[in-house]
Amino acid sequence: MFVLVEMVDTVRIPPWQFERKLNDSIAEELNKKLANKVLGPRLTGRPWRGRVVPSPGRGQDGASHTKVHFRYVVFHPFLDEILIGKIKGCSPEGVHVSLGFFDDILIPPESLQQPAKFDEMEQVWVWEYETEEGAHDLYMDTGEEIRFRVVDESFVDTSPTGPSSADATTSSEELPKKEAPYTLVGSISEPGLGLLSWWTSN
Repeated sequence: MFVLVEMVDTVRIPPWQFERKLNDSIAEELNKKLANKVLGPRLTGRPWRGRVVPSPGRGQDGASHTKVHFRYVVFHPFLDEILIGKIKGCSPEGVHVSLGFFDDILIPPESLQQPAKFDEMEQVWVWEYETEEGAHDLYMDTGEEIRFRVVDESFVDTSPTGPSSADATTSSEELPKKEAPYTLVGSISEPGLGLLSWWTSN
């Protein structure tokens, strides 16, 4: 689920941090920059090589710029890996799942235990579980722990771009929805997957 990668970056240290230890300042700045939903939540260890580089062209703000080579934990589950998260909510698009540090996971309707239906009133998905005694509605409530298989992933370049001529005429009320840089698609359409409470032995 996590991999360790080596990265190189030039870190800007603002002058008000000069009284702190250099490694502490570098770690804080790297975490501000990299702690998003694609990269792991924490810097691992400390930058182990750094040097002050000249700052012409970077503004006259008195900041230092240190080139560092460091290791970082990256969240990247492999396909078919089974994870356990919590249901963040449900919508007609499917079941939205959170791992606590990563929220952009969707289990689409066709990947749920079948037959399934969306309860508009309760805003939850329901597995209509069939037994010899009849059908039982098993609700996928918010906050419930759910076991799912990773079946797909999507990367989107969310780097800032300049406004196009079409964007210039768009009003503030028509701003496009911000896309997540990394999303996972899950499935629970096999025995043993779904809410943990469904498979608890008595």
